[in-house]
Amino acid sequence: MSNPNEKIKNSKRRHKDETAINRQVKIAKSHGFNSKDKVVKEPHRLAKHHAMDCGNPDCYLCGNPRKTHKDKLTKQEQSFYQDLDSVRDKHSNGSPPVDD
Repeated sequence: MSNPNEKIKNSKRRHKDETAINRQVKIAKSHGFNSKDKVVKEPHRLAKHHAMDCGNPDCYLCGNPRKTHKDKLTKQEQSFYQDLDSVRDKHSNGSPPVDD
């Protein structure tokens, strides 16, 4: 770190990492983890992972929606594959536009 700009960038990066870790520790403590748990003992492991991520691919919240949910398509895929033959042009009051 030879110049002041690099020092500032480094300190900002470190501050950002520490802030993210402190937020995840706060979330973990609010959900019942205590000082005996691995999450709070080693807080730096939360630098790139979320505290509430269980890591189980079969989990309903953490897993892939195509494998865990009954409908095999995600919301984006459902909107992409919806019926394109129906007219969706409507005014803000709900009436269709009048063709001249």
